[in-house]
Amino acid sequence: MLGQHSWVGATAQQIARAVQRGDATATEVVADHIDHARVADRVLDVLRVLRDGEGIAEAEQVDEQPDLANLPLAGVPVLVKENTPVAGLPTWNGSAAARTGVEPEDHEVVRRLRGAGAVVLGVTRMSELGLWGMTDDASAVTRNPWRSDRTPGGSSGGSAAAVAAGVVPIAQGTDGLGSVRIPAACCGLIGLKPGRGVIAHNLGVTDWFGLAEHGILATTVADAALGFDVLAGRSAAPLPQPGRLRVAVSLRSPMRGVTPDSDVREAVAQAARLLVGLGHDAVAADPVYPARLAMMGTGTGFAVAYGESEAADAANLQPRTRRHAALGAQALRRGLVREGERADWRERCVAWFSDGGFDVIMSPALAGPPPAAARWSARSWRTNMGTCLRYAPYTAAWNFAGLPAMAVPMGVRRDGLPASVQLVGPPGAEVLLLAVAAQLEQAAPWRPHAPSWPRNAATRARRSRASIWA
Repeated sequence: MLGQHSWVGATAQQIARAVQRGDATATEVVADHIDHARVADRVLDVLRVLRDGEGIAEAEQVDEQPDLANLPLAGVPVLVKENTPVAGLPTWNGSAAARTGVEPEDHEVVRRLRGAGAVVLGVTRMSELGLWGMTDDASAVTRNPWRSDRTPGGSSGGSAAAVAAGVVPIAQGTDGLGSVRIPAACCGLIGLKPGRGVIAHNLGVTDWFGLAEHGILATTVADAALGFDVLAGRSAAPLPQPGRLRVAVSLRSPMRGVTPDSDVREAVAQAARLLVGLGHDAVAADPVYPARLAMMGTGTGFAVAYGESEAADAANLQPRTRRHAALGAQALRRGLVREGERADWRERCVAWFSDGGFDVIMSPALAGPPPAAARWSARSWRTNMGTCLRYAPYTAAWNFAGLPAMAVPMGVRRDGLPASVQLVGPPGAEVLLLAVAAQLEQAAPWRPHAPSWPRNAATRARRSRASIWA
């Protein structure tokens, strides 16, 4: 607890334990976070909808539960990405042109969060149809709490910025080409994308050809593990202590011609030194990225845009998205989106782990700092594509392989923004990745929230509570 009478900034584990013990009520916790959310959103524009009245009512229902000990997220406020159905709200999909009607029921992952005792405070902003690595539209530019002149990334940018600013301790996101890991890295968070089929799908209009997964964003590994267990329908269990691992350390970008900057290289080197100090073997080794991987990635991304846009008011989509969708139609007509290629890449990745005796790959999460916070939605398709590919080329390959991957904070860059590395494992390695991240967290603890968030904003929120609720 960061300040007297405020639960803003506490972890999900701390909140759940306090509510279970009776040291706090879910209603108190949620009220604190609603106050803070209103203050933070005025600066950062992270929320599409704040469910203030509904959130208090749901928190009161949690407090009335007879056995809070069976609720692993008892009283924990959470946010849901706006492409995931929440009962009683439209699903915006990052776009007025793709907004649905009011949803009659929750998506399965939302149902699981509620079933674990979490309170859904609202839904977070994302880029249109989840296609872009920056979060903005005509109504708002979502900002990074580490530096408000920078984007929090995308497409789960609202979720990441909200967690980094202490609006909630954990948030749900979706990751089709890096959309959890990219914003997690931009905002100094843990961002976990599970492997294929681990968490219930039903994502958007399509399933992104099997690329997209529900994931979790959190400030600590323990909270990420707790959130993952709930989303996956697993019983919570302590993370194991990994034995001696063989870690492949790779700086090579899957996108030819893109190289990491010096701050990124230093973050990877620091993480490698920490792993060696923890008793692991860190070996320089690059996965063999096929020449067609980049074409497969862009072609499939275009086809995703085409599929998602078919259910939208296509004429009112952003120009960059319309161009994406038009290219997707061409890619599909020409047979450039091939399931067999994705299956072959997955098999090659699994064999690479096995043949090299590797347990984990460690790479950069980003090639450089997050771009400016700006109205990218009004800029050209070419400008958007070039920016996304230059700063975030490292994530999409693992969506195509369907492998678990996560972003892990690793210090601060010289420009004051967070640094991060990416961990990737073979199928079923989610718990192993979390365990390795926990070792890194213990060896080199990171700042859980962006500087001045949430303490200063929480103080302002408490002072303004009377006027806010009036």
